[in-house]
Amino acid sequence: MTAEELSSLSEEIRRFLIQNVAKTGGHLSANLGVVELTLALHLEFSSPKDQMIFDVGHQAYTHKILTGRRELFDRLRQENGLSGFPKQEESEHDIFNTGHASTSVSAALGLAKARDIMGGRYHVIAVIGDGALTGGMSYEAMNQAGRDKTPLIVVLNDNQMSIGPNVGALARSLSTLRTRRSYLNMKRHMHEVLEKAEGDGGAVTNFIRQTKRRVKYFLMSGAFFEELGFTYLGPVDGHDIEALRRVLRQAKALREPVLVHVKTTKGKGYRPAEKDAATFHGIGKFDPDTGEVGKKQGESWAHAVGTQLEAFARTDEKTVVITAAMPQGTGVQNYSELYPKRFFDVGIAEEHAVTFAAGLARGGLKPYFVVYSTFLQRGYDQALHDVCLQKLPVRFLVDHAGVVGEDGETHQGIYDIAYLGHIPGMTILSPSDRGELCRMMNYAQEYDAPVAIRYPKGNLPRETEEAGPPIRLGEGYMTREPEEAFCLLLALGVCRGMAEEAAEGLLQKGIPVAVADARFAAPLSAEWLSALAAKYPRILTIEDHIHMGGFGMRVRDDLIEKGLEARVRILALPDRFIEQGTREELLKRYHISAEGIEETVEKWYAEA
Repeated sequence: MTAEELSSLSEEIRRFLIQNVAKTGGHLSANLGVVELTLALHLEFSSPKDQMIFDVGHQAYTHKILTGRRELFDRLRQENGLSGFPKQEESEHDIFNTGHASTSVSAALGLAKARDIMGGRYHVIAVIGDGALTGGMSYEAMNQAGRDKTPLIVVLNDNQMSIGPNVGALARSLSTLRTRRSYLNMKRHMHEVLEKAEGDGGAVTNFIRQTKRRVKYFLMSGAFFEELGFTYLGPVDGHDIEALRRVLRQAKALREPVLVHVKTTKGKGYRPAEKDAATFHGIGKFDPDTGEVGKKQGESWAHAVGTQLEAFARTDEKTVVITAAMPQGTGVQNYSELYPKRFFDVGIAEEHAVTFAAGLARGGLKPYFVVYSTFLQRGYDQALHDVCLQKLPVRFLVDHAGVVGEDGETHQGIYDIAYLGHIPGMTILSPSDRGELCRMMNYAQEYDAPVAIRYPKGNLPRETEEAGPPIRLGEGYMTREPEEAFCLLLALGVCRGMAEEAAEGLLQKGIPVAVADARFAAPLSAEWLSALAAKYPRILTIEDHIHMGGFGMRVRDDLIEKGLEARVRILALPDRFIEQGTREELLKRYHISAEGIEETVEKWYAEA
């Protein structure tokens, strides 16, 4: 295609993305920003022989369009539809499944090493954003790649800020010079001549290298990457297809690690997204003509958490909040503006965030790490080694716990009870409504040990009229106690509302049941469980978590260990990766709903 045709194609793709994402929701800003970059990659490389990995993968929509999936976009992120992230099951062009940040360079290096060992002849390219470079895993991979001199191309999509300052016209001139074949050939030839003349480690060679290094640090934005062993090319305009093609051809010609620095505009070509890239990063349905987003009804869990943290900060100067590059998503943006000295955004660095929180706690503060369940997975070792082993009062606010929905397998928060609950000294609570959330946060504020409060994505349910009793470690409370009950519905978190609704339906069918709000996933009070088992010989546990290592297993195992004969059945998610779909669709599919509870109890009743 001609340059003019490619420019027209770019605009056509942007219009297509805007119209389709407006209907389904999805990641818009990042995808609008990489249209030309993706076209240039597919023009210069031959997918799937040449292997491209998109870090996080939320910017791979144009890649999907170019690899035969345009017709599937009306089902983007829908049940049984097109994934919002690269997925090997969808296409041979999706080399590596992604969904979390900072993984691409490690995976690409592994693929490049495999290529070299197997005698392959193709290119491996990692496309990573500047935000993902806040994650240390990226540098661990680049450190190895640079040390080993493994041929690998890393494309840095810089859509917010430079990695270091650019120094006016001189820096631009040097960047242009450094992308020319003559400069690169001269550089290589000079090294070869000097090393032959003096032998490895000669004084003149070392002097020139040291001088060049100092000049680069003063003038060049890419010096840091060069020190990691990468040849730095750029920066280049990420919306100029011809310029991109030229620099990618240069990168292909070098049989060594190369970093191509590309400057793009997030939300490019759509004024609402350019003006507010954060809102249009991951967005629901909206009006494509005006950019107006539908107003959400009710208060979200994240907003309620942020409001409570602000209340703590007003009266307790020891309260501090940490987030890993998600102040808006976790509801603490307003907190960050009110209390900037007691707010820390550490970037995409969850491992660091957990140990940083441990240090804050050891220093006498009351740290809250507000993080999505799926991203806290990265901080497991730090939670065990740096927090719980030292019994430090770090407070984990685990957002997006349970089924998340449209983002699919990589984002479902259904493992946190399993990976946190077995760590000695970790306490896990799960609120059923806003009142319970506030009571649990007040409890955590004064709790002198590690504690996690897990809550789902979305809006708060309708609050119950009667407040629960004061919180006691490991104990829940009864919410429905008929004189005679076939079984007890022991529900965790938001499943309590489902259990109450199911109890009403079962009562109409002549099957009275009791209901309890468990409050705690760990630890569980032996006395409280024993009292429940003595009164209710049948217990159905209900949770929005996988079966293995979950709340129900803890209840059953604790009762067995105590020799109690209560029969326990567990209603939980299956031990598998849960696909995409709305939260409501997925919970209903796996019977974590009022209807599913009723059906389960009715079958049990028929058996009895």
